[in-house]
Amino acid sequence: MELQPRSTAPGWQNTTYRIIFESDTRSGRAFDIVLLVAIVLSVATVMLDSVQTVRTEFGTYLQVVEWFFTGLFLLEYLARLLVVRRPLSYALSLLGIIDFLAIVPSLAALLFVTSHYLLAIRTLRLLRVFRIFKLGRFVGEGEFIVTALKASRFKILVFLTAVFTLAIVVGTLMYVVEGGQNGFTSIPRSIYWAIVTVTTVGYGDISPHTIAGQTLASLLMILGYAIIAVPTGIVSAQMAMPAAPPKPAATVKPAACPACGATGHRPEAAFCWQCGGRV
Repeated sequence: MELQPRSTAPGWQNTTYRIIFESDTRSGRAFDIVLLVAIVLSVATVMLDSVQTVRTEFGTYLQVVEWFFTGLFLLEYLARLLVVRRPLSYALSLLGIIDFLAIVPSLAALLFVTSHYLLAIRTLRLLRVFRIFKLGRFVGEGEFIVTALKASRFKILVFLTAVFTLAIVVGTLMYVVEGGQNGFTSIPRSIYWAIVTVTTVGYGDISPHTIAGQTLASLLMILGYAIIAVPTGIVSAQMAMPAAPPKPAATVKPAACPACGATGHRPEAAFCWQCGGRV
């Protein structure tokens, strides 16, 4: 995606572009650092506003601060669209969409009261820290993890299918053993209990009361510890696997025998392995 202004663009456009999109200059680096500080402060404002006691005492001030940051980010977003070569391409890019989502919740709050809490999505804008502080090597490490997850996705899918099947079987058994009087009012609700138990979460909203149900639950809890280690082991093994070596260079001549058309001759061969003719 080409963002840099055209060579015929006014000087102010090129200067503003370097400040907003590039961090190699002092002014560009300062702009990005100030932007990061504003993002952190705006997210902190939204978090404080969700606390009832803080909102009761400082609600008006927090609202003013929130609208200040919204206006600031709106001006920044418009400036980005103004200086790039193709505004629509930037608006539809990942960072462009995140920038847009950073200002939408405040505007939507005019219609939906609680929607301004979605301003916490501004945290995603902190992704710019990778560009500002030249942390590109961390992006490479992230790609390494993504590659390992992709390579092991089928193994993980088979594992999750087995776990889900186990949850269905155990949930059905618990529905039969415990019954509705002990909270297992349906098979789906019993499956929910089995998933909560096998993942060792244990909300405690449903629990078995019979000896048979408690025995089955105990077995499922012990099994849960073993199940948790499986996907971790799959991904770790994939990450520890060395990268595939490069394919060796071809060890045969690309040309075919002019007499019989046979291929697959060794590089040093002077005669055809099939008819004996010169190659």
